[in-house]
Amino acid sequence: MTEPHLLNNRYRLDDRLGTGGMATVFRARDLMLERTVAIKVLRMDLSTDPEFRERFKQEARAAANLSHPNIVTVHDFGLDEDQLFIVMENVPGTDLKTLIQQHGRFESADTLALMMQACAGLGYAHRSGLVHCDVKPQNMLISPEMQLKVVDFGISRALASISPEESIDVVWGSPLYFSPEQAAGNAPSPASDVYSLGVMMFEMLCGQPPFTASSADELSRLHREARPPAMRSMFPAIPHGLETIVQKALAKSPEARYQTADQLGKELSAFTQQKSYSVNHVAALPVVPVDETRQVAVENYAPMMQSGNPQVFPQPAFSSRSERSANDVDWGTWLLALLALIAVGGLVPFGMWVYTMLAAQLP
Repeated sequence: MTEPHLLNNRYRLDDRLGTGGMATVFRARDLMLERTVAIKVLRMDLSTDPEFRERFKQEARAAANLSHPNIVTVHDFGLDEDQLFIVMENVPGTDLKTLIQQHGRFESADTLALMMQACAGLGYAHRSGLVHCDVKPQNMLISPEMQLKVVDFGISRALASISPEESIDVVWGSPLYFSPEQAAGNAPSPASDVYSLGVMMFEMLCGQPPFTASSADELSRLHREARPPAMRSMFPAIPHGLETIVQKALAKSPEARYQTADQLGKELSAFTQQKSYSVNHVAALPVVPVDETRQVAVENYAPMMQSGNPQVFPQPAFSSRSERSANDVDWGTWLLALLALIAVGGLVPFGMWVYTMLAAQLP
């Protein structure tokens, strides 16, 4: 943009943050309330398409009815010269996918801290009667303070409108992260979002998603039929209990998973209570903003890292006793083992002496 553009004589578009398949996202200025916002502008050719206009309105309505510190806040929705737009709070930072690409696998404590926030936001949406249907790390915005917010309810579904018997020809969602039932064109449920959260946890802990393929069809088949790799066989430092939680979230049958994000979040919270190292670190990461400034963003925020003001994030590297390097030597354990060996070795000649004495007294 060479010159700022004004929407509805109120919103001045300043910086382009990113472009997705349907819309472009800008950092903008609300001239009436004098605050920075993020605005998603639907592509002009799609703004005139009735189907896409309805879908865009659906996203605005769905997100506008959700008020939670771990969900993006929608401020406004409008039409200017046949261009639809959504006005949202602006978040400095980047998305979770970019962090994974930058830093590789996360430590368990970091994964738990962020995933409990994701579960809190999605759990609230589930209680409000919505299924997100497109849960993926690109839709998890992370601030420099490590606060997570869920974005992009563009293909969310109202639970009241979903029939368990429904079958669709067009599959919505992201093939790397959608659930087996979504891949099969069947009805989604809150458990579908749980599966996608399970894929995200796997990717955070292992540095890669459980399934990769060269085509969407093959990814769909893997989600429906293949068993995820064992995480601890790849990274033995991952706690067994955490692997069990991820495995349950990735169950092929929706009935075998946690039924809502709230249930998964409670399980993750209970796990952290068992691990003192996690509790200490999680307490240091804010789940709610420390001030009253509501900040968050939008669809496909990864290009923000390529803008003129990239954010710098510290490498997630929380360590724990349960995740020490295999090269660390536990000298206390070895000393105890040596003493036990000496004790056992001393009993052998003593036993032979007793046997000899008894044998000498026999006729």
